[in-house]
Amino acid sequence: MDHLPAHNSMYKAADYWDERYKKEENYEWLGDFSKFRHLLEKHMKKEDSILVLGCGNSGMSGEMYAAGYRSITNIDYSSVCIGAMSARHGDCPGMTWHQMDMRQLAFPDGSFDVVLEKATLDSMLVEEKCPWTVSPQTAGIIHRALKEISRVLKHGGRFLSITFAQPFFRKRLYAHSEYNWSIQHFTQGDFFHYFVFIMTKGEELSLEDAALERKLQEEAKAPPIEIIATPLEEDENFLDSIDLRDEP
Repeated sequence: MDHLPAHNSMYKAADYWDERYKKEENYEWLGDFSKFRHLLEKHMKKEDSILVLGCGNSGMSGEMYAAGYRSITNIDYSSVCIGAMSARHGDCPGMTWHQMDMRQLAFPDGSFDVVLEKATLDSMLVEEKCPWTVSPQTAGIIHRALKEISRVLKHGGRFLSITFAQPFFRKRLYAHSEYNWSIQHFTQGDFFHYFVFIMTKGEELSLEDAALERKLQEEAKAPPIEIIATPLEEDENFLDSIDLRDEP
């Protein structure tokens, strides 16, 4: 592939994306809006104010706009991406584009009814060797992003996360009472499954998810266990490279 990076870690670098977006017009991670529409429509209203994180050059926002969602704010940390997408959708009133880091959102508290991400958090995990133990550095990055997402959500707002990661692993990141949300998930796909997580702000974690949070807190206090992992392959399908089986 023309845009394949030399190393998976480059997926986390703004310079890599700037160069890629200078040449690439469109790329869909996991699928376009039509693939998830039947699930998303149950949790997004046409009048909702929506924030799309890590929008990239995906057609997702444009397809949502065409479907009747007219208040869509898009962010990406690539200035090249934002410039190109803003020009491409200049005839869409109510759709805005901003260069921004999702770990430091420049929006007031309670700004949005919906925050949506598709594989953006997955890209932050590209250097992790094992889904069982996320490194402290990456865990800190994810935590800052999730705190910001919770902050800009209105009470009753929803964080919609589309990912390849199974609930067993992704809930380990989402099940924290500090974020002040409940968690639901749905499965998409016939052979290779994707997952749509729905976090609703202002609702408590379920008993099961609260128990998971307590377990994770206990694990954090225990001595670390050395895990030998197979290095990730260097290709565009890095999302498939982590072993996602439920058994250790």
